[in-house]
Order: sequence, then structure tokens, then C-alpha cells
Amino acid sequence: MLFYVILLAMVAAFLALRLYSVLGKRTGHEQPLKPAEERVAPANLRPAITPLPEAREVANPNIAPPAEKGLRAIIAADSSFDVAQFLEGARAAYGMTLEAFWKGDEEALTHLAEQPVQHAFADAIAARTAAGHVLDNRLVSIEHAKIEDASVEGRIGRITVRFDADIAAVTRDAEGNVVAGSMSDAVQTHDLWTFARLLKGDDPNWKLAETDEA
Repeated sequence: MLFYVILLAMVAAFLALRLYSVLGKRTGHEQPLKPAEERVAPANLRPAITPLPEAREVANPNIAPPAEKGLRAIIAADSSFDVAQFLEGARAAYGMTLEAFWKGDEEALTHLAEQPVQHAFADAIAARTAAGHVLDNRLVSIEHAKIEDASVEGRIGRITVRFDADIAAVTRDAEGNVVAGSMSDAVQTHDLWTFARLLKGDDPNWKLAETDEA
């Protein structure tokens, strides 16, 4: 029995010695351990951090600088105005207006354009009809749509957009013979269309108020 007591004592002493050699002992002079979030890696082990350059204002490629002041005035008068949404709508209006004009759909043009432009379109449609011509045109693509100018006149907002587009244009006579143009070769067009709207009015739609060549 005494042998087993001695053996157990020796095993306990051996384990205590191993724990001491592995873990060491505290003398009371050690620095208290810091929480993990406060521990700092040595300088040579810290990852190099390159500070990001200061943010720079990037000009909107879809807005010409002369239009910025006018757009701010429009936003001040109507906080719901959004440039991206306007340009998306302007692109759609460009295509719909051209399609209506080519087809001679004057009813559709009354919803898309103001009266002076409606009258100009109506005169062109009448002259085309009198000549017995039919337009067989197709809008291939709108390459660019950029706001060139903007202003507020009283309660009316006006925005001029430059459209750079490719159009396949063919004019046919009453028998369907090609008088001019070609459907195989698209023609580059550069238009300046001005849209207008009564700001804070009941009608949220912008209508075509003026057309010109760029």
C-alpha cells in the first residue's frame, strides 16, 4: 500500500514539473494581459495600409456644364425631378415621336409635343402626303443622349437634349418604289430637342417644345 502512495506522489510531482516547464510561473511583475481587441502586432508584422485618395467629384458625362445651373433651378422648383429618369424618358420620347411622325400619326403627336411642334409636324406630314410619299424609316440606335442646356422660365422648366442616333431612312412613292434612302445604310443624325413642362403641375410629362439640328 505504501508503495502505491509513493508511486502516486512521484507521478503527481512529475506532472507538476511538466506543467511548470510548459506554462511557466507568474511572479507578480508581469504586465496584465490585454483583451484581444487591444493587442497590437509589432510594427514589422502589421499589414501595410495605404490611405485611399480623397474622393473627387466626377462630372456627369450626360450633362454639359452649361446645363448644371439650370438643372439645379429645376430641382429647387421640383424636388421630385431626377436626371437619370428624365434622360430615360427623353430617349423613349425621341423614339416614339419619330415613329409617330414617320407614320403620320398626328393623334399620338398631340400627347408628345406642344402645339407649335405639332403644327410643324402636321405641315410636314401634309406635304409628304400631297407628294404621295411614304416614309419607311427605322430608328436603329440612340448612341448618346446628353443634356446640353436647362432653365426655368417662370414656372416652366426647359431642358435641351442632344441626341446622336443612327436611322435607316427610306422614302417610297405610292407604288412602293424607293425614291430616296436605303434600309441597309443607317444615317447618323444629330438633333437638339427641347422639352418643357409646367413644374409642380398636374401633368408630370415633359413635351417636345422645339427641335433643331445639332
